[in-house]
Order: sequence, then C-alpha cells, then structure tokens
Amino acid sequence: MIEGGRPVTSETGARTAAAARRHAGGVRMGTGRAGDRIFVSAARGSGIAVLLIMAAIAAFLVWKAIPALQDNKANFLTAEEWNPNATPPRFGIAQLAFGTVVSSLLAMLIATPVGVGIALFISFYSPRRLASGLGYVVDLLAAVPSIVYGLWGLAFLSQHMEGISRFLNSVLGWIPLFGGDSPGKNSIFTASVVLAIMILPIISSISREVFLQVPRANVEAALAIGATRWEMIRMAVLPYGRSGMIGGAMLGLGRAMGETIAVAMVLTFVPGINVHLLENGGATFASNIANSFAEASVTGRGALIASGLVLFVITLLVNMAARAVVARRKEFV
Repeated sequence: MIEGGRPVTSETGARTAAAARRHAGGVRMGTGRAGDRIFVSAARGSGIAVLLIMAAIAAFLVWKAIPALQDNKANFLTAEEWNPNATPPRFGIAQLAFGTVVSSLLAMLIATPVGVGIALFISFYSPRRLASGLGYVVDLLAAVPSIVYGLWGLAFLSQHMEGISRFLNSVLGWIPLFGGDSPGKNSIFTASVVLAIMILPIISSISREVFLQVPRANVEAALAIGATRWEMIRMAVLPYGRSGMIGGAMLGLGRAMGETIAVAMVLTFVPGINVHLLENGGATFASNIANSFAEASVTGRGALIASGLVLFVITLLVNMAARAVVARRKEFV
C-alpha cells in the first residue's frame, strides 16, 4: 500500500499506533504539550478546591455546633421542640426534618410532570418560533428572586389555597396526609406549591436539553415504522432521556430543600410535627434559621448552625443518591 509516496507496511502502522497511544497516555497523565499539562493541572486543582471548600464548610459547622449540642438537654435527633434560648436549652430537629423533606418531596412530585411536559412541548410539539420564546420565558423563572416568590405566595397564592385545601380534604381526607379538621392557607402544601414553581425551570431546562440530544436516527426510525408523535416520544425519547430527567428532578429537590425566604414568608410556624399537610403550621431547616437567627442567643446560634449541618448532610446525601441513580440508569441506555 502506497501513502504519500511511501509504502506503508504493517510495522509502520504498528509504530504509528504505538505513538498515538503514547500521545494519548501523555495527554491523560499531563505529560504531553505545555497546554495539556496546564489544563490537566487546572482541572485537577479545581476538583481538589471544591472538595477542600466542602470539607471546610463541614468543619466550620461542626466546630460551631458542638458547644450548643453539649448544652442541649433534649434529644437533638428526635425531639420536636425548638427552644435553644431557654435555661437549660432544649431543641431537636425532628419537626424541621419532617417539614423540609415532606415539602421538598411534594414540590418535586408537583413540578416534575409539569416540567417534563413543558420540555416535551417545546422540543417536539410547538412551532420553532414559539419554542424559542417559550424556552426563554421558562428559563426566566429561575432568575426571579426568592423574595418575590415569597411575596407573591403570601399576598396572592395563599389567599386562594384555602378553598383548594378544603376540596382536597373533602376528596382525599381518608389519606392521613390530606386529612385534618381545619385546612388552612399557610400550610406545608402551600409552601410546596411555591417551591414547585421555583424549581420548575430547573427540571424543564435540563429535561429539554436532554431531549434535544436524542439521536435523530432514533426519532426518524420510530416515525418510519408508523409511530405517532406520542408513540415516538414514548419509544425513542423518554428512554434516552430518563437519566437526565431523574438528574433534573433530584437537582430541583436539592434546591427546594435549601430554599429559605419564600418558605419563611408563606409557612406559619406551629410547634410539633403535624402529618396533616393541609393544616396551618410547620417549619423547615432553612425557614427556621431565617426566622430565628436575629434574636438567637449564643447557644441559639449554635443550635441553628447544628440544624444547618444536618441540612448540609441531607443535601449531600440527596446529590449522591441522584448521581447513583443516574449512573445506574446509564448502564441500561
């Protein structure tokens, strides 16, 4: 075989392949060109810096929380009362953990179907001009400050939620979560609706980007065998984008868990765990920190920092679970 005026033998090809492997290995190990070494070092340094920052945050929270935990006369993990400014201080995170987890999960359950539906409509149903503008509008929701959502939820949404809560109570009252004798407007359910609207652009944007990456050959193959548009989406799009949808939903869940101002303005604090989500009252980690930090004593601030440490751990576990689910789903795609 002649290439470039020179015969190419199997020995020449082997040397070329070996050189290519050495070059690729050098790039991976950072021993290639100067630009490659700088990039590898910068990438490695960025990853290490993120880990160091997270470790520093965790160490700071532990350091500030230990004195308050030592003075606490109640079980920190199981007690429902929150009174760290008393003498002696008594506080626990049971109610805060319940409110945070339940409101965030409910918000994710509300926002995920709507966000995926919006992403499918923009990607496959709407005209191109409308799709572009609608995508910008949905993404713009992510730029709205939390305080604006809180004011809207307090002044408008909560005023219309009492009727919806009573309807759900009359229809689904046999379910403990929707039971209770006095459905109200400043409940965990109302806070969950506000959180769902806040995380909607995250889920929709990630899902839309994943759907747009579906190989065109898959879409055309489904249509070529006579599938309708919905059947094409069900057979070709949703299986391909499942990991992305799960990742977007988990990212929205993490955002909902850490939301502060909007929940603090909408949710009325009532001591104790109330499993009836439609009744007034409840608390989350973030809203309790926002409402209590100003008048907290030294022990009170330590207690709030300890609750923030628990929220930090829960959020970290949620993100780790999301990565595990996404990685497992990719094995079957």
